[in-house]
Amino acid sequence: MKKDDTERFYDRNEAGLALAQKLEHYKDSEAIVIGVPRGGVPVAFAVAMELRLPLEIILVKKLGHPNNKEYAIGAVSLNDRLLINDENVSASYIESETRALRERLMEMERKFCRSRKPLALANKTVILVDDGIATGTTLLATIRLLRKSMVQRIVLAVPVASETALKKLAAAVDECVCLLTPDYFTGVGAFYDDFAQTTDEEVAELLELAQRNAV
Repeated sequence: MKKDDTERFYDRNEAGLALAQKLEHYKDSEAIVIGVPRGGVPVAFAVAMELRLPLEIILVKKLGHPNNKEYAIGAVSLNDRLLINDENVSASYIESETRALRERLMEMERKFCRSRKPLALANKTVILVDDGIATGTTLLATIRLLRKSMVQRIVLAVPVASETALKKLAAAVDECVCLLTPDYFTGVGAFYDDFAQTTDEEVAELLELAQRNAV
């Protein structure tokens, strides 16, 4: 973990290659690299290719408060749900919002995974990769959902994060690798020269390419 207000990455691929150097001890292991769509997938792809590990994605959506959708009261995956704080929120809202979020997740799965079958995560070490962390609230819920899927060990690996978010997330995982924790954090994109939006097509293509390389 390094504090530096001046260092930055050219793009997500370069960030992934830099992360892979810090994760060298997992090379050719039984670990699985998991990218957080969309922006975390190019970073995760670079990590997976360098370490010769399989690549997977995790599909999770934030469950927002009815009065402020940006305020997370939980998270929803394709087959699970985690409530962080549902105080003063009706059960009917939670159920209807869960159904709506799952529909969006199923559409994402169709776009990203196509005919590819998901990898089994139970009893595995998973390396969870994103392109950066601002608040970390949704990612914390993602980590808790991963725990419920009976993974053996969770390694969080990110190029850059705010110090507050990283402290919160590091306590929830078994190992944490972060390259930059700047004192002045304005947003993830500020630490990349090229922070173009990752498209659905790019995510699908990287997953297919990783699968072909694993054969």
